[in-house]
Amino acid sequence: MSSVNLAIVYYSSTGTNYKMAQTAAEGAKEAGAEVRLARVQELAPEAAIAANPAWKAHVEATKDVPIVKLDDLDWADAILFSVPTRFGNMASQMKQFLDTTGGLWFQGKLANKVVSAMTSASNAHGGQEATILSLYTTMYHWGAIVVAPGYTDPILFQSGGNPYGASVLAKDSGEIDEPVLGAIRYQAKRMISIASKLKG
Repeated sequence: MSSVNLAIVYYSSTGTNYKMAQTAAEGAKEAGAEVRLARVQELAPEAAIAANPAWKAHVEATKDVPIVKLDDLDWADAILFSVPTRFGNMASQMKQFLDTTGGLWFQGKLANKVVSAMTSASNAHGGQEATILSLYTTMYHWGAIVVAPGYTDPILFQSGGNPYGASVLAKDSGEIDEPVLGAIRYQAKRMISIASKLKG
């Protein structure tokens, strides 16, 4: 199988999606992929960040994580997105980044890339599926190939069984249950397997 370049693009305010992205990177590397982990630019006002100690601490802790560039998408054979839900939709920081991809789309450079998505919310029915599907709508316009986990492995049933993409119940402790971490690693490995076959 050919080596796959995977870009993991995430937004995280207090750290859950950052941990998800790191976990996916572990799984992808185990599957032999070359991985770039990058965050989208924070857009929230400084006052809002400063008012939430966990948000402020996370921004400071991840200041050295590279900001995603359009070149990362061009380089990638596969792209995995991780973003918290905001009112059943993706966080505006991720949407703003996706809105800058028109040039690559126009040149056909996003077509046929393998894509998948993950999300989190603070309650069990907080719009996780809608958030993932909202990301996939953009991917359909790109002409990308959406590779969702489906129910292709028993770990999906242990982790809550979201067939669209890994979904985490965000906790104040920042911990993610082991079955969900397993589902994240599996989703990344599935992406790499499909992307490798397509790359030939």
